[in-house]
Amino acid sequence: MLKPETVICLMGPTCSGKTDLALSLYRRLPLDIISVDSVMVYRGLDIGTAKPDARTRAAIPHYLIDICDPHENYSAGNFCVDVMKLIESSLKQGRIPLLVGGTMLYYRALQQGLADLPDKDEEVRKKLMQRLIHEGVENLHKELACIDEDAAKRIHSHDPQRIIRALEVYFVTGKTMSYWWQQQVNRALPYQMINIGLIPDRAALPGRIAQRFEHMLKLGFLDEVEKLYQRGDLHLQLSAIKSVGYKQAWQYLSGELTYDQMVERAIIATRQLAKRQLTWLRRWPALHVIEVENPQCEEKILSYLKNYKEN
Repeated sequence: MLKPETVICLMGPTCSGKTDLALSLYRRLPLDIISVDSVMVYRGLDIGTAKPDARTRAAIPHYLIDICDPHENYSAGNFCVDVMKLIESSLKQGRIPLLVGGTMLYYRALQQGLADLPDKDEEVRKKLMQRLIHEGVENLHKELACIDEDAAKRIHSHDPQRIIRALEVYFVTGKTMSYWWQQQVNRALPYQMINIGLIPDRAALPGRIAQRFEHMLKLGFLDEVEKLYQRGDLHLQLSAIKSVGYKQAWQYLSGELTYDQMVERAIIATRQLAKRQLTWLRRWPALHVIEVENPQCEEKILSYLKNYKEN
């Protein structure tokens, strides 16, 4: 039985049909759809994020979409502040907040809290960026493993942003990232949190990812990135521009990649993203799994919500 303060989280990897399913559920339940996507927050990044189109969003509001310029940085901390306000507003109106997306870090920040990490140190970061260029990301990851084995296990060896941040935190504070994670406050949210994971067929997912990227190209994805490229104030160090698909298209426009290389690398990067998302989901506590290919997917979710019992 759902309590009045229920929040539903609809999680899943890219290409798992989260958006379409959310729209179907909206037509049958008093929901407010709140995006949990670290790239959909940026204006002008539409085709490459598979954003719901303007007509759909005019008919069915989607919150936390198009709230930032691509030049701005939007963090998990920003998300937590924004989403808590939206959840409160939705519940006060007697509706159910439906959080939909695949940015698992945002879900964890909301449900488990954020570590009170020190501010960025530009001098240390600059030196680490120079080392990244000269030594490569794998060497930095090996150094992190010597300093903080637990963090190195949690951070992928080809994730320079998080590797540099972990090293930066250690060099600035003398304490490892794992130490700061342990200081994280596990706060109990005053809501009934229901986590539903959409799990696609692993064998079919790579093909679906490739087909979707090809479809995005036909819709004008490169024209979309070209507009961003021509602005002149955007670059590959920005979170928006280095997101999956946009980074590879940017490199193609700058002459770093051929067209075929761009397509291949974008698809590979998307597959890697999906793999990371699935890894998060496998470890997520109290997750109710729904197989995407099941023709009764929507009905199974509705049945689960109707008969929901807290653990």
